[in-house]
Amino acid sequence: MTNAQLQIKIKERLNKLASLDYDNFECWQIVEAFNKAQLEWVRRQIGGYNQKQTGDGSTKINYDDTQKLITTVSLNGMNYADNWVSLPYPADYMNYTSLYVMAKSDCCPDRNIIVYMVDKADLYVILRDANKKPSFEWGETVAYLAGNEFTVYTNGEFEVTSVDLTYYRKPIPVEFQNCIDISTGLPGIDVPCEFKDDIAEILVDNAVAILAADIESFNQYTRASTSVQNNT
Repeated sequence: MTNAQLQIKIKERLNKLASLDYDNFECWQIVEAFNKAQLEWVRRQIGGYNQKQTGDGSTKINYDDTQKLITTVSLNGMNYADNWVSLPYPADYMNYTSLYVMAKSDCCPDRNIIVYMVDKADLYVILRDANKKPSFEWGETVAYLAGNEFTVYTNGEFEVTSVDLTYYRKPIPVEFQNCIDISTGLPGIDVPCEFKDDIAEILVDNAVAILAADIESFNQYTRASTSVQNNT
């Protein structure tokens, strides 16, 4: 979907048929609403928005819709006495998927270590448990995320040699040609929606619901809200 089509569709669903009642939106307001709609939609799909809290690949169509946001990068970091600490995760990071850790010890070459993500509050209880603490022999360890950094525990048994992070990135923000970017104050370039057209249609409805709520237009808000994919 082109940006011209996106703007027409949003205005069409906000206006009464053949009227210009709500045709005075600034372009940056449409951009802001659509980009907010993208973030809300992605979070619903990967986090779950129903009683079972199912999301993140819970169905084939759910995975198909969000798979283009899954990316893998190598993390830089430093080994310490009993752990490895990464540099802050990438700026486009949105949601954790997995860590692929390679490690070595004095006796053995590189091997893959299975990582279990834990809450930092539970860390020291886990480290005291002989069955759960890091073990190079069993090829298992624990890690946690805090301060935008990943900490992988080694218990002094091994040295981490590489860490690959797989995560959901944020969707690329839409920009309109020559529309002032409210975050920089500079004219924008043309950056269309990266999702396929059927998803873009859902995002248009989500953006319309946001704008309709902002102007307290109940009818348009109700209609748009019923068309928004809630992952229920």
